[in-house]
Amino acid sequence: MYLDGPVLDKVKVDASKIADYSNYPFNLDIIKNLKEIVFETQVTFFVGENGTGKSTILETIAIKAGFGREGGSKNINFNTADEKYGNQISEFSSSITLSWRKKPRDGYFFRAESFFNIGNYLDELSRYPSIGNKAYNSYGGKSLHEQSHGESFLAFFKNRLGNGGFYIFDEPEAALSPQRQLSLLRIMYDLCKNPESQFIIATHSPILLAFPNSTIYSCDGNNLDKIEYKDTKHYEITKGFLDNPNQYLNHLFNG
Repeated sequence: MYLDGPVLDKVKVDASKIADYSNYPFNLDIIKNLKEIVFETQVTFFVGENGTGKSTILETIAIKAGFGREGGSKNINFNTADEKYGNQISEFSSSITLSWRKKPRDGYFFRAESFFNIGNYLDELSRYPSIGNKAYNSYGGKSLHEQSHGESFLAFFKNRLGNGGFYIFDEPEAALSPQRQLSLLRIMYDLCKNPESQFIIATHSPILLAFPNSTIYSCDGNNLDKIEYKDTKHYEITKGFLDNPNQYLNHLFNG
């Protein structure tokens, strides 16, 4: 079945369901002014400085889509974070509506900061006699803790992502070398040959942001705005530094 656009069409925010805008994350300018997010392409990026709200937006969409707050598939749900923050994110997720073109067959919410806990979860599953090493079947066949941080990330991307899935990634580049980031781009490219595949990604990586025919939303202003790849700070600063590192270092250390 051919789709006219990505699986998730848009996110709408009902401000009347948010009781208090004075507390985090509702006091962030991006969240205060957010009315809707339209997904026009199979790959959508959210960029911005730390603390601007991009991960909060992804987490809220993930919860509304049925994923656990700390990542995983819909069958994985654990909670190690602050309960107050969790309640605030739950309130935010209850205020949004997801408009689907088609319900995805598969999906995953990947969070770099809690992927270690996913490894622990799989190790716990493997201790059940009825499960054993089958717990690792979708993650490369062995414990994520028996691999380097970057290897475990790549094992996930190579083995767990199915054809025609809805995937939310929060900073997937965190443990990947530049070469491995290119590998991830290729994996995404191959999966996007299926029109029912969709990726929503928060990233700081100018390599990942170069994915062709993607949409980039910037969280750096008061509103969520589309931005061209070469207009992102990630591209501008990285290119400027690589073109003339001495100028940057001189300004940084002596300016």
